[in-house]
Amino acid sequence: MSDAVLSLRSITRTYKQGEETLRIFAGADLDVFAGEIVALVGPSGSGKSSLLHIAGLLEAPDEGEVWVAGREAVALSDAKRTAIRRGDIGFVYQFHNLLPEFSALENVVLPQMIAGVPRRRAEAFALELLTRMGLAARAVHRPAELSGGEQQRVAIARALANRPRILLADEPTGNLDPKTAKMVFGELLNICRTQGVAALVATHNLDLAAQMDRVVLLHEGRLHEGANLATAFQSL
Repeated sequence: MSDAVLSLRSITRTYKQGEETLRIFAGADLDVFAGEIVALVGPSGSGKSSLLHIAGLLEAPDEGEVWVAGREAVALSDAKRTAIRRGDIGFVYQFHNLLPEFSALENVVLPQMIAGVPRRRAEAFALELLTRMGLAARAVHRPAELSGGEQQRVAIARALANRPRILLADEPTGNLDPKTAKMVFGELLNICRTQGVAALVATHNLDLAAQMDRVVLLHEGRLHEGANLATAFQSL
């Protein structure tokens, strides 16, 4: 197996729709390395979210392997997969899903405390992350008191709170205006690169995709890049 932080091997996934069987992935392969940010693009309905769920061990493929930090995870028990998700994987979604009754700081502290980090240390690291996101002055505010861009930056900080090796982001700026999206995404790129976090980011925004290290296209159940990427784009 490669030294990639995340490796998908021959991922196949089907869904039932009435009497039909829809094949979403047909032998999809991908490697993502430490400190590398990979854009995942594709038409609506192509399965980008499902692929992220499989990579994040939230959903099992029908066939294939998911390697996380050198461990094949599909065959593991539920408890062991949960431990990998908590320790090695961070998620950012288009809709931030912050806990409304807690402050920005508390939203970033809670995942750490669930993982067993002492409160004082969890608060110090949460404040460090929020400061890097330009939110130190907003740390005590609840989500309803924050703008959309501020809430999404809190969500990114929360995803990074347990120092994951892999960040999976599903349209993380899709609900933001262009100026805010650019700012938020710039912060996400910077922190992933400086901390050596491998990131797979699903996006419809090709301008943002162009800022990443690589672009892969999910089309007709397969992942395309390089020369195959250009050929696949022409067929869309």
